[in-house]
Amino acid sequence: MSDVIDRPILAEEVAAQSRLRIIDCDVHPSIHAHSDIEQFMPKRWQEHLRTYGSHLRTPYIGTTPYPRSSPLIARRDAWPPTGGPPGSDLDFMRKQHLDPLDIEYGILQVLDLFIFSQQNLEFGAAIQRAINDWQLAFWSDREPRLKASILAGQDDTEFAIAEIERCAKIGRYVQINVCPRANEPLGRRRYWPIYARAQELGLPLGIHVGGYGGHAPTGGGWPSYYVEEHQSNAHTMAAQLTSLVLEGVPERFPNLKIVFIEGGFGWIPSATWRMDRHFEAFRSEVPHLKRRPSEYVKEHFWFTTQPIDEPDEAKHLRSLIEWVGADRLLFSSDYPHWDFDDPRYAFKTPLTETERRKIFNGNARALYKL
Repeated sequence: MSDVIDRPILAEEVAAQSRLRIIDCDVHPSIHAHSDIEQFMPKRWQEHLRTYGSHLRTPYIGTTPYPRSSPLIARRDAWPPTGGPPGSDLDFMRKQHLDPLDIEYGILQVLDLFIFSQQNLEFGAAIQRAINDWQLAFWSDREPRLKASILAGQDDTEFAIAEIERCAKIGRYVQINVCPRANEPLGRRRYWPIYARAQELGLPLGIHVGGYGGHAPTGGGWPSYYVEEHQSNAHTMAAQLTSLVLEGVPERFPNLKIVFIEGGFGWIPSATWRMDRHFEAFRSEVPHLKRRPSEYVKEHFWFTTQPIDEPDEAKHLRSLIEWVGADRLLFSSDYPHWDFDDPRYAFKTPLTETERRKIFNGNARALYKL
């Protein structure tokens, strides 16, 4: 959705019985400059960042795969008047997003410095730790509505566990974030120690689109256009859902809660139907699965709403929501990105009041224990 509205909600725009505060599960803060996080990094890695910069698992050198027409994939009106990139000015975020849209809580999702995609895993770990501390110092401490996530690069499992333990002792993070584009599919056993610790701590596992795994983002190779790159986010999420379910993660960790973020939810039915169909044909290959894949999906996974796949006919979106389940959906705006979803206009189909309260508030409140 591309509509941009930066004024308070008018009383006549919201029916009294439908007023509720919103929990936005995908808000992107940005560092204003590298100096913001240097104070949280050992001197060695400060010098490394200044001298060598990032060494990423991607063929793009000195740029990103995103188009010039949408710098930093951001809304044109989201560039702060004080300078810096969109999402880097807390006061401006309050004025443009948190206050006018009555956001009760915003779950922070940090993408700066391609945190999860560094070739040098030790350097990547230093950045993740710095960003975790920066989230509290620059955002959550100054604005209680903003809740931080523990960034833990899964390709260095030993560090990831140590970082999860360190942050969990602080007790102010609401989820553990890993990357969907890792070295291997997320269902692999090499990542299971992270899932085991998340389950023990009772923290949801967040998987936000993005990153570079060193592989082409599509099964057919490297795309030509940004629109292809963006389309591939849904394919990546479908592949990771398949990996997690069929490798047996929900069976092995029955109390682990997994959240797919910024991947939309239009692809879920077909991916799940296919898994069920194939499970019936090849269940002898995966005897560790005790139930149909769709049963694991409906009990262990949540999905943020943005970007909402909008069919021409509202009834088709209605059917999609009913199949996925209003209990599984968490509203997200993706502020301040170009395809931001305004909560007033995000759904092109009527929702019951019960569904609205679940999607816009209740599901996230329960999942993140807010």
